Amino acid sequence: MPIQKILVVDDSPTERYALSEVLQKNGYQVITAETGEEGIEKSKSELPDLILMDVVMPGMNGYQATRTISRDAATRSIPVIICTTKGQETDKIWGMRQGAFDYLVKPLDHAELLERIRAMD
Repeated sequence: MPIQKILVVDDSPTERYALSEVLQKNGYQVITAETGEEGIEKSKSELPDLILMDVVMPGMNGYQATRTISRDAATRSIPVIICTTKGQETDKIWGMRQGAFDYLVKPLDHAELLERIRAMD
């Protein structure tokens, strides 16, 4: 299934803006959320084709939100790519255990991100 609609979940307005710009320039429809809770809500209401999830956010973190999304029957099939500053191998293993499809460390290489998204089509 081609990826067209992407949900960006990040508490940083700068990061949301930068990702939205890159994705929109490459033909993707972008929805944003500022918190893990909002990300879960929008994953259910918008049913995006892909979710880019930050980890370090106030309230529910990205690992918890990813786990919730990957275990809910309504959103289980939506792949989540965790995009975070947490670059330790243990962070990556933990993220994948929560149900993430992929794991990228910030600062994001936008070309690599787009390549990984296209590889999913």
